[in-house]
This record gives sequence, C-alpha cells and structure tokens, in this order.
Amino acid sequence: MVQLNPSPHPREQAAPPVVQKTEPEKFSFSKFAADVAYWAGTSAVFVWACAGIVLWGVTGPHFHYSDTWQLVVNTSTTIVTFLMVFLIQNTQNRDTRAINLKLDEIIRSHKHAHNELIDIEKLNDKELEELAQHYERIRAECDQRAAAKAVLEKANETTDVGR
Repeated sequence: MVQLNPSPHPREQAAPPVVQKTEPEKFSFSKFAADVAYWAGTSAVFVWACAGIVLWGVTGPHFHYSDTWQLVVNTSTTIVTFLMVFLIQNTQNRDTRAINLKLDEIIRSHKHAHNELIDIEKLNDKELEELAQHYERIRAECDQRAAAKAVLEKANETTDVGR
C-alpha cells in the first residue's frame, strides 16, 4: 500500500545541479533522434512525402504496375517507419523524463505538496491504482462538500427571500 505521510519539507536541501556544457558533444544519439523527429514532423517533410507518393503513383503506368514498382514503395515505407519508431520513442522517453524531473522539482519546492509523489512513475501498476483511488476519494469528498455548500446557500437564499 502506498503511504502518504507528511515528510519534512526539503526546501532546505540544495538546489539541483546546473548543467553547463563545457565542450561541444561529439555525437549524441538523443540529440540526433530529437533533431530527426523534429525535422520529420515539419510540414515540408509531409509535403515531400506526399509528392513522393504522387510521383510513385504517376510512374505506375510506365513500369506497368510491376511487382518491382510496388516493392519500391513498400520497402521504402517499411524501412522509414521501422527507423522512425525508434527515433520517436527515444525522443518521447527523453521528453517524458524531462517533464517528470520538472514536476518533481515543483513538488519538492512547494511546502504543501506531498513529497512522496516524487518519482511515482517508478511505482508498479497496483501501487499507482491505490494512489489513484486515494485521490479519487479526496475528489469525491470535495464534491460532497461543494454539493452540501450549494444546498446550504440555496436554503439561505430562500430564507432571505421570505424575510
């Protein structure tokens, strides 16, 4: 079971280290993957891909719609798709990690936040479900309080009108 016990506020802890580049990187797969994923998502690449497919389709009659003609586009798209899956997944992993670190810093820096929520992405599915149920109960309690408050306000309005 996931325990949400208040812990001492970590604001007194040292700030995370500032990463400074001292020399240019020789080769970084993460940078390469991010650059390719960004480039592949541009409208220019989409237009070029559409133009390539149109060109392929227009050349069909010239090649008599042969098996080789079909194999060219099938093989090309399969290879590009296969490679892009890994590039995009690498970029997504990096982005997700960066977002989690930013959220962890926000949780750490806020004195009323539950510091136990830092790194919850490392919990197993059962622990995450228990945590979700905990917050669902809190939300339900808030909804009940809001409904009760609305009923009281409505009752006060009717009694004020009668006066």
